[in-house]
Amino acid sequence: MTLQPARGALPRTRTTGRRTTGRRTAGVLLAAAALVATAVPASSALADPGTATAAHDRTTAYLNPKLPVARRVSDLLGRMTTAEKIGQMTQAERGSVDADPAQITHLGLGSLLSGGGSTPKPNTPGAWADMVDGYQAHALATRLHIPLLYGIDSVHGDGNLVGATIFPHNIGMGATRDPQLVAEEEHITATETRATGPQWVFAPCVCVARDDRWGRTYESFGEDPALVRRMESAIDGFQGTRTKDLARPDRVLATVKHYAGDGDTTYGTSTTGDYTIDRGVTRTSHRRFDAVDLAPYVTAVQVHGAGSVMPSYSSVQWTDVPGSQPVKMSASKELLTDVLKRKIGFEGFLISDWDAITQLPGDFATQVRTSVNAGMDMFMQPYDAPQFEQALAAEVQAGRVPMSRIDDAVSRILRAKFQLGLFEHPFTDRTNIGTVGSPAHRAVARRAVAESQVLLKNDHHALPLKPSQRIYVAGVNASDLGNQAGGWTVTWQGQSGNTAFPGTTILQGIQNEAKNVTYSADATAPMSGHDVGIVVVGETPYAEGVGDVGTGGHTLGLSATDRANIDRVCSAIKTCLVLDVAGRPQIITGELPKADAFVMSWLPGSEGAGVADVLFGKRPFTGKLPVTWPRSEAQEPINVGDVHYDPLFPYGYGLTAKH
Repeated sequence: MTLQPARGALPRTRTTGRRTTGRRTAGVLLAAAALVATAVPASSALADPGTATAAHDRTTAYLNPKLPVARRVSDLLGRMTTAEKIGQMTQAERGSVDADPAQITHLGLGSLLSGGGSTPKPNTPGAWADMVDGYQAHALATRLHIPLLYGIDSVHGDGNLVGATIFPHNIGMGATRDPQLVAEEEHITATETRATGPQWVFAPCVCVARDDRWGRTYESFGEDPALVRRMESAIDGFQGTRTKDLARPDRVLATVKHYAGDGDTTYGTSTTGDYTIDRGVTRTSHRRFDAVDLAPYVTAVQVHGAGSVMPSYSSVQWTDVPGSQPVKMSASKELLTDVLKRKIGFEGFLISDWDAITQLPGDFATQVRTSVNAGMDMFMQPYDAPQFEQALAAEVQAGRVPMSRIDDAVSRILRAKFQLGLFEHPFTDRTNIGTVGSPAHRAVARRAVAESQVLLKNDHHALPLKPSQRIYVAGVNASDLGNQAGGWTVTWQGQSGNTAFPGTTILQGIQNEAKNVTYSADATAPMSGHDVGIVVVGETPYAEGVGDVGTGGHTLGLSATDRANIDRVCSAIKTCLVLDVAGRPQIITGELPKADAFVMSWLPGSEGAGVADVLFGKRPFTGKLPVTWPRSEAQEPINVGDVHYDPLFPYGYGLTAKH
């Protein structure tokens, strides 16, 4: 059962944004600890006889916000036992501790996360804040009162929260070519996320999508590393542009992912017949890897100061190294430590992906040892946190993991917690909770939708539409919020339908602009008397490898139903427009000649009215393709710069309505 403390039961921090004194900090921490004192046994698993209890007052250096962060980190680290350090390196899924939140205290957990669809009941802003604060109280009941860091996948808005503003996925934002808008979007996402508890987001994805058959294509800003780097203003939107911004109630710690090469894996099948494009192998030379896959991370770290990095599930195999074998990123000391931390200069911390180390060779102890020594700092072990802590403690005790590596990892994690101001303000600052899903936030999302639309064809001046025209709309995706938002929306995979979250469908947007609109999902309603036909085609929601082409029946082609709808409408109504609502280009070579106009709408999110804005000329078409559009599935992978480059539409293509 979800822990939901009574409203007002937990001490709230002041919402003025001012820093508190060391005395105030200690008081907040001790008051919080008192709330769960009865839940913590006298003999904790973290007890270490012979270690003096810290003096929690204003003379304790790590509790003094006036001291430099480095000094506070050093002071706190020096007070910690090995068990407490390992606890800071451990992240569990909330579902694994929800029945017994005292585990947070017993294990000394440094972090919790909500996976996709892991939410409180009810799924409301207030319930989220209450839930996170409840967990936080248990973290503060530990000997040193180290606050908890709570992470969530806010990849296109706070998608787990019903009522949050849902923006277009990254591929649509890449089509906008508007870094300022991307920063504004992520600032709103940060505001809505932190106001409801979590202080850390697993975003943005800065992968370079080189094969549209990949099920995570929509999480990428595009196929050109230069475009991805340009859109890394997203990091500034999350974190702010100064280190001290992180402590604000409208900022969160960002995570750039998935380091590195996950969008560049080789398509094919494994010995078990599974498609390997997701979590597969990037076969490349060092030179090409640096230019394509690594480039966004250099900018993310050196220009934008990304606070955390999530290594990929995928592997790298060097084509310029004789005898090279694929090495999982979670095990690559070369790429995690030598390149990212030393060469690029990353000072934040590395967080493993969901249960990622269990994909490494060897038994669990070997997997833990390999990844820690490779440079991983925090471990996302959703349901086996106790086993992880025990395994790492044994490896340290045996001398197979040096204490210097543990201290480095914990120092990086603590630095982020101090920068976020969690020691001064451990509980949720709810100042901005009333802005979640507000009209002002949705207006920005609507503008993002409009800017993301890419006009691929516009013959006979089909666009812009006129409000006086009699319009016939066909296709399920015209009136399905779930399909419109895609994966990572309320649940991990997303879901079709209009009941999961509030928003405006594309059909509703059209109906708000035109006086005479007929809708028929299957294009069977009479079509005579209409001036314009609009067919909305596309995909249904998916996430990660579930969406790989070749998995679960996925292809890049349009469905038989979508093709039939195009045939019916475009053959019966003089002017015919097709909208494609999808997370990647689809094969439309045979259907394109049947339509007078064709628009790629991507996955617009909750504000479908933004699509209508450009259809009716209230905003101009400005979107440009962030990926190359293939003529056939057989052309994949196809990318700008290829020697033999003959796409249906090239990278960067996009018309205006006046074309």
